[in-house]
Amino acid sequence: MTPRGVPYFEVHGKADSSLPPVLFCSGLGGSARYWEPQIEAFAAHRQVVVYDQRGTGRSPGPLPDAYTLRHMAQDALQVLDAVGAAKADIVGHALGGLIGLDIAHAWPDRVNKLVVINGWAALSPHTARCFDVRLELLSSGGWSSYVRAQPLFLYPSWWMDRHPERLAAEEGHALTHPPAKADLLSRISALRAFEPNPLLADIAAETLVVASEDDLLAPYDGAAALARGLTGADFSLFPRGGHAVNVTEPERFNAEVLDFLAR
Repeated sequence: MTPRGVPYFEVHGKADSSLPPVLFCSGLGGSARYWEPQIEAFAAHRQVVVYDQRGTGRSPGPLPDAYTLRHMAQDALQVLDAVGAAKADIVGHALGGLIGLDIAHAWPDRVNKLVVINGWAALSPHTARCFDVRLELLSSGGWSSYVRAQPLFLYPSWWMDRHPERLAAEEGHALTHPPAKADLLSRISALRAFEPNPLLADIAAETLVVASEDDLLAPYDGAAALARGLTGADFSLFPRGGHAVNVTEPERFNAEVLDFLAR
């Protein structure tokens, strides 16, 4: 049972005293369900922790005033504390990768290795435009319009065409489990305000940056700049996969990340 005041979390696999757990941090959606293509594969080797970020899913708000990415980082550490983990390997997607960067900078002793998926060193004008469009959809069309457009920013067209049932299921779940609008707006504002660039030179955690050439939301140039700004980071560029590359190309993604964590 999740302790009171801690975001909802799940633990999969068995603890190994010689290896830290793997904490998966989702992107803007914030849901533990996002990592379904990874949980079984990683839990076969490691203890896996997934959680619903505060203000999403089974971790309802309201969020505090002047909400920042630092609040999100502290929530992730609360989850690790509840699991009894002094440190973890952190795998973060987009916003989740920024959370991992903030933890690695502010609490370096809590991070063993870090994986950032389709993140950035600085928010690009293109990504800012995408968020502006999504906010306009939310304002003018409501939650339904926001949800129906969301796959366009996450997945490449070829993958969506091959998985209509999954898209319908995701849409149905999202429509019946809407977040509080104020919490969603606070989370987007916190994401847009966070600036990784000034932190990068001081982050010592061994890092793998993963990006997709066909990511519609976050151009891979931003991920490449992130890898260059970190000391000795590895950079893996997928030729396709979209923003949610761990979902659309899970076999290659799982193999590469497990290999990186095991090295």
